[in-house]
Amino acid sequence: MTTNTDNAPLLTRYNSYADGFGDVLATLTAEAWSNPSPCDGWTARDVVAHVVDTQRDFFTRHDVDLGPAPSFDDPVAAWRAHRDAVSARLADPTIADRAFDGHFGPTTIGETLVRFYGFDMIAHRWDIAAAAGLDHRFTDDQLTEMETAADGFGDALYSEGVCERVDVPAGADRQTTLLARLGRRAVLR
Repeated sequence: MTTNTDNAPLLTRYNSYADGFGDVLATLTAEAWSNPSPCDGWTARDVVAHVVDTQRDFFTRHDVDLGPAPSFDDPVAAWRAHRDAVSARLADPTIADRAFDGHFGPTTIGETLVRFYGFDMIAHRWDIAAAAGLDHRFTDDQLTEMETAADGFGDALYSEGVCERVDVPAGADRQTTLLARLGRRAVLR
């Protein structure tokens, strides 16, 4: 494991994921936040709360205070406040470079946030857009990143409460295939 002496690349990657997530949130109407998402039992608002809460929980487990939790009355504002708090912590190398033994071996807070929670921020973009009836398409780079991450997660991807196994429909395009791997049923293109 290497330690970052310059956190700019790590911070840039986190902000890229967070900004992409925020861009999708900004497309929703006020009425769409209570729509059911593809995540069973969750609304679009619940998906945002999940992304924020899991990141906050991660930081809490590593004794990093993100400040007060945002209110989800306005999910876009809640996301912005959360993103700003996380970015400020990642800019601090004493936090971003803090080492620990993770699920897949030695890592740092920053690397875990980018690799695992970055994956989450990409995947849940589709869930939120789908809740609003929008067609969100991943870029080829995002598809490659998510496919690589899913391969790395192995069977842990199908642990309780993570993703369910869904058959890949015949004739599925790359995105539909990935979404099926992530337990989501998408309309074939």
